[in-house]
Amino acid sequence: MEQNMQEKKRTDDINEQAAPEQNLIPVVALRGLVAFPHMVIDFEVGRTESRKAVDAALKGDRRIFLLAQRDASVTEPKVRDLYRVGVICEIRQVMRGRDGTRVLVEGLARAKAVKLTPPEERDYWEAEYKPLPNYGKNRSTPIEMQAIVNSVKEEYAAHCRLSRRIPREFAEMVLTEENAPQLFEAIWSNLDFDYHDRQIMLEEGSLFLRLTLLYAVLVRENEVLKVETELQSGVQMRIDQSQREMYLREQMRLISEELGDGDTTEPQQYLDQIDKLNASDEVKEKLRKEANQLTKMPSGSQEAYVIHNYLDTALSLPWGVTTKEKLDINKAAEQLDKDHYGLKRVKERVLEAMSVHAIQPKLTGQIICLVGPPGVGKTSIAQSVAKSLGRNYVRVSLGGVRDEAEIRGHRKTYVAAMPGRIIEAMRQAKSMNPLILLDEIDKLSGDFKGDPAAALLEVLDSAQNHAFRDHFLEVPFDLSQVMFLTTANNASLIPEPLFDRMDVIEINSYTREEKFRIAKEHLIKKQIKANGLKAAQIKITDAAVYDLIDYYTKEAGVRTLERRIASLCRKCAKTILTEDVKKVQYTPETLEKALGPHKYTEDYHTKTDEVGIVNGLAWTSVGGVLMPLEVLTMDGKGEIQVTGSLGDVMKESAKLAVSYARSVAKQHDINPELFKTKDIHIHAPEGAVPKDGPSAGVTMLTALISALSGIPVRHDIAMTGEITLHGKVLPIGGLVEKSMAAYKNGIYTVLIPAGNVPDLAELDETVREAIRFIPCETVETVLETALIPPHYDTKLEPLLEDEAQKLALSPIAMPRKRNTVKV
Repeated sequence: MEQNMQEKKRTDDINEQAAPEQNLIPVVALRGLVAFPHMVIDFEVGRTESRKAVDAALKGDRRIFLLAQRDASVTEPKVRDLYRVGVICEIRQVMRGRDGTRVLVEGLARAKAVKLTPPEERDYWEAEYKPLPNYGKNRSTPIEMQAIVNSVKEEYAAHCRLSRRIPREFAEMVLTEENAPQLFEAIWSNLDFDYHDRQIMLEEGSLFLRLTLLYAVLVRENEVLKVETELQSGVQMRIDQSQREMYLREQMRLISEELGDGDTTEPQQYLDQIDKLNASDEVKEKLRKEANQLTKMPSGSQEAYVIHNYLDTALSLPWGVTTKEKLDINKAAEQLDKDHYGLKRVKERVLEAMSVHAIQPKLTGQIICLVGPPGVGKTSIAQSVAKSLGRNYVRVSLGGVRDEAEIRGHRKTYVAAMPGRIIEAMRQAKSMNPLILLDEIDKLSGDFKGDPAAALLEVLDSAQNHAFRDHFLEVPFDLSQVMFLTTANNASLIPEPLFDRMDVIEINSYTREEKFRIAKEHLIKKQIKANGLKAAQIKITDAAVYDLIDYYTKEAGVRTLERRIASLCRKCAKTILTEDVKKVQYTPETLEKALGPHKYTEDYHTKTDEVGIVNGLAWTSVGGVLMPLEVLTMDGKGEIQVTGSLGDVMKESAKLAVSYARSVAKQHDINPELFKTKDIHIHAPEGAVPKDGPSAGVTMLTALISALSGIPVRHDIAMTGEITLHGKVLPIGGLVEKSMAAYKNGIYTVLIPAGNVPDLAELDETVREAIRFIPCETVETVLETALIPPHYDTKLEPLLEDEAQKLALSPIAMPRKRNTVKV
């Protein structure tokens, strides 16, 4: 009842639109598509007159008349080519793009075109229409209606069983529908009928007759599906029969071979290929032996399959095949500079290797290991090196490899045996002198199946790899002409014998300025092209690039930065298509709207001179970070508490710092009784991040002395270094990454061990010039530089013990005069 009232209201609305002075409506001719009331469809508008009709409807009341063509193949229909009964629809959405215009409409009511005006007169189709009710007067009895509904449901259920493409939940929903109009619309709109049948149902006003037509179409479609099912069953039977015949023929062939009627052409083909190989006599003799065994074996046997697999693999290797190298050093340098910004040491080392090879081509053993955090270009630089050298490039990923057979291969007698990754890489390279990248070599791990790192010793040893033996091949293979590049994130995880065979080049984290140059010169251009944009359609200002680096990435390399730039390009493409703009510009003000609030802020560190808080430096896999250390004293029994997810080595450094602080307490005007009456709490934020290593020794000691003496520590310095029990400062690792962390956070004075001074040469020139490094041999240099001494005109005498007790043993009870340190 409610639906009939809604249909009557819609018809009344259409009737109002059909007043004599307003009975004209734009028309779109559809090809192979029929609309229906209450149905939402979308279609592509390609013809000029159709686009103009849509535009005219948008300027008016957004209503448009959809008429189907009698013949979908007609591209320029005339009046006689269009049906007269169609549907008046309301335009819901218009999407314009480079590929065309798509229109989303909702059917309102049926109508009949009384008069059609072709586009020759109005630039688009226009019609004078007469509204029709969606459902005419029902002349059938309730029993007849129930009967046709049941029949339609029965045929629809059969259709669902035959097609198997209709979701079960939807089918159950349709079959339980009792309302006849809704049943018709659910089936009509979700089955793929011929558009001529749909047009006939649309023109029929009686619901009973529509259901009758729908029943007839379902019966016909089900008959077609039954025939298709029978055809498929017949085809399957033929396939089974052909497989049976093949099996019988194979048996006949085996019987024939048993009788001595074997085929010797295939072994002879192998022998001919072996004779043409540019390999050693040992290799040829082994391959001939295997090929001759084929003549004595049934071709379908398992042993014959093993030999076939072995010979196919061995003959596919590039025995004696080499590529011509490019030895123009200047062009190679230009290629490397074009592909990568920075990485001067890597490029210099590669050019040195090329220069030596140009002078002495027979020199071998050039194995370079690139060590650095993720995303700094270790893998991609290998591709550029191969391109500049003119060598074929193959990448071998070693991450997670823990089986020695992955490197050396399996014995060919095993089921599914195959060569190792090195020989497989040579087969892919198709030359004896490729560039092979052994990626993530520090991720190798051994187990009861063997140690793959030990298997690599022969591969990377220039004295042995000229006769590398793979378990599958069982013959020597020359790897001496291969240029090996390896990559690692943490050099300490590489076994020492393997590490000793490589020339290690450390790639440092990118500075802020380097990331900016890489983004401007490489990443933005790459992502604009990858996302189908043009340079004139998007602009990312320099300030926005700096904000991307500072607030939306926290990494040593540029992978996340590239993903953020790609996200901006995608949002730009969406904005151009949906908001009809020609260019999108991103500034610091618009970044937050596009990418959300800032993801990262600067590392936590103190910004004021405070007691017991010192800025330390730490190394992580993604670069260096600032790591403040906090020390707090409180009344207690002299207990020491260490928090912050510290490892064993770092806990030992804390004990070492406490012991040394006790030994020099009087030198720094610290009452020795404090170690008995005060509890000491040492904390390293952030508490959830595990930390370990000895390089926080000077930081802990400085914070301890500050907390116990009450002397504040300068907030504008950072420090790193291991301490000994006698106050010596020992060298540490990761100085380059730690220095970059200080530079990024605006700290330009760094205290380092004197033994690390030679490492400063590896720093980026920008960082080296910006930061003042203070070498320290003993902790006294550290304390004199970091602590801010109080200014007193006279030296104060130490308080007596009873006076100190009266002052509740305050940490600043016994200060002394110090000289001011000028920095």
